[in-house]
Amino acid sequence: MKINYKKYGNKALTALMLTAGLALTTVSCNKNVLTEKPTGFLNPDVTLVNKAGFESAITGLHAGARDLYFGQDGSKQWWAFLGTDEFMTGDPTLADFNNYPTWLTPVQTSVTATWNLLYSEVITRANEIIDYANRPTATWASDAEKNAEVAEARFFRGWAHNYLAEMYGGVPIVDQFYTYNKIDFVRASRDQVYDFARQDLEFAAQWLPATTTMPGRITKGAANHLLAEVYINLKQYDKAIAAATAVIGSGQYQLMTARFGSTLSQPGDVFSDLFRDNNQNLAANKETIWAIQMEYLTPGGIALANQGNTTLRAFGNRYWNIQDPDKKAGMVVADSLGRGVGWCRPTNYLMYNIWANDAGDIRNSQYNIRREFYYNNPASRFLGQKVDRKSALVDTTWDAYPTIRKIEGLSLAGASYGRTFKEFYMMRLAETYLLRAEAYFRKGDLPNAMADINTVRNRSKAPNITAAQVTEDFILDERARELMLEEPRRLTLSRMGRLVDRTKVYNPKSGPSIVSTNELYPIPQTTIDANTAAKIDQNPGYNQ
Repeated sequence: MKINYKKYGNKALTALMLTAGLALTTVSCNKNVLTEKPTGFLNPDVTLVNKAGFESAITGLHAGARDLYFGQDGSKQWWAFLGTDEFMTGDPTLADFNNYPTWLTPVQTSVTATWNLLYSEVITRANEIIDYANRPTATWASDAEKNAEVAEARFFRGWAHNYLAEMYGGVPIVDQFYTYNKIDFVRASRDQVYDFARQDLEFAAQWLPATTTMPGRITKGAANHLLAEVYINLKQYDKAIAAATAVIGSGQYQLMTARFGSTLSQPGDVFSDLFRDNNQNLAANKETIWAIQMEYLTPGGIALANQGNTTLRAFGNRYWNIQDPDKKAGMVVADSLGRGVGWCRPTNYLMYNIWANDAGDIRNSQYNIRREFYYNNPASRFLGQKVDRKSALVDTTWDAYPTIRKIEGLSLAGASYGRTFKEFYMMRLAETYLLRAEAYFRKGDLPNAMADINTVRNRSKAPNITAAQVTEDFILDERARELMLEEPRRLTLSRMGRLVDRTKVYNPKSGPSIVSTNELYPIPQTTIDANTAAKIDQNPGYNQ
């Protein structure tokens, strides 16, 4: 059984309304709200009294995480990818991060939407669950039962705070469920936010189950995986190594080294199998630690138009717009390719540079990066012939750039829908190895860092490296090879302090304009304006 992401919360009954960023309000402050007629909303005083009610509420946390990635059908949702060393705009009509000073401002949509979603859909919901779980009205079979529910809520609260700190730097720590309009938040330091996330995740790692029968639910492995990253952020490298080792050595997970799953009878390799339809939740797939779940036209799943896994739409090129040498339509939308619109184009760094010395790496095989396209329009006399991307008739920055095949999948709504309903990896064991390698590197233990990197590279048939080759840049390159389109690249670079210099080197659109100010996102202006009883300082360089 898959987790069912029921839409959770009601502005009238659950105090989840966000007023200008952070200030929260509830029905106790507004009699008019009480007169609203409930339409299927959940009243926490009624539902958050037993395990069944808390289980229902926890689905709202999963929905919040999904909304962060797939809640918006537009380029703004790809804030964590565009304008980095890995991705730039493909669509020439888009301005996203092409000029950092004019694009990245305190009122920009991605700045406010990310902040609001993490505070309102994740942190507030988590705090409500934690609050109600400890009330005398809640009935529990045991303390262990209660702690397991609280642990999942605290995992998401820690995950959201760590996300915010990596993106914005120091932010307000929201550690309780407010039932009034709070307008005096203050920023904690970045390290204080990381440490708050650490405490939540340590509790989660203690009380979460080691396994789950419901795909998508959070386990002990997910908490320890994220703890490894948080410990690195806190420069507690021995603890980071221990947390990653707890995942790697648990016996619950392993790197997939043999082919498996839904396309086993088709051409491919084990890395491509990881990303094919229906393979993310397979019991045979021991590499999945946490994956966002998708269901087509399902209450609590994907029930509305313009929703689903939108990576294909955003990152896929417009191959269907390619003309043949006769200047006629050479391509048509195909089920196997979907309908991309080219919002996000990989940089040459991602498509070419990082593979220069890695001949034989299956992550760069035809099954994982599509570099060749063939005319597929039956009406074209060039049907079946390879598209010459050097032709003047082909726009190589929008229509025919190499595409990452992780995005490909079936669209139950039809190929032209542009979206799939494939589960999306949030955590894979390969990243756990790379986090431990990073911790070893920062501790100065290059042989062990090398060993972990080579474990990942061996699965992909890439050449082994030596200890002398282990650098921060090499770790970032290896993360790009393994985790492209999985890791929020902006967060990785920002937490390492490498966003600006690497974007300057590798992104020809964003690089010329990015400055040191842009290492962090600005604090949303709406939050600063609404927080009238205390001052929230803007990040340096963004003051208007």
